[in-house]
Amino acid sequence: MASNRHLGRIIVLQSLYEYEFRERAGDPNLDLDLIVAKNIEPYSDTLGDTEFVYSLTKGVKENIEDLDKVLRPIAPEWPLETIAAIDRNILRIGLYELAECRDKVPPKVAINEAVELAKAFGSENSSKFVNGVLGTAYRQLGIEEESSESSHETKQKTKSETKEPESSGSASEEV
Repeated sequence: MASNRHLGRIIVLQSLYEYEFRERAGDPNLDLDLIVAKNIEPYSDTLGDTEFVYSLTKGVKENIEDLDKVLRPIAPEWPLETIAAIDRNILRIGLYELAECRDKVPPKVAINEAVELAKAFGSENSSKFVNGVLGTAYRQLGIEEESSESSHETKQKTKSETKEPESSGSASEEV
């Protein structure tokens, strides 16, 4: 059976949302693994690759502070604490996949999946917001260069340049 990663991302979003909600409510029985297991159960036959769900959920949870540090300056007029919890968690999932899962998930797939989650579960403008923030993160993190150059070449280029020129008309602009 082929895995259904889109469904997996929905379960990750649902689990992170529930975890955040219960954490803010002070739930003493909070356990992310139990939340994920409960959310996977109804879809276990359809999902296939449950390890993907556990891995992505755990990765986002363990890196929330770092992810939020990257996200905050990208949209300073929209503080993370004030945006909807669904949008906040979609951004975290998308950024985690962009930054940490490049070898398994192409950057444009990570952004597209986050946009699709925002269309399905966010407000009317969530998908545009998510697309804009993750598109900016994609460019700022240098992910674009790393996908077309080796990491060594990118590091050498970064060391030799004091200021990156603004790109115009690149494929990342369409994201």
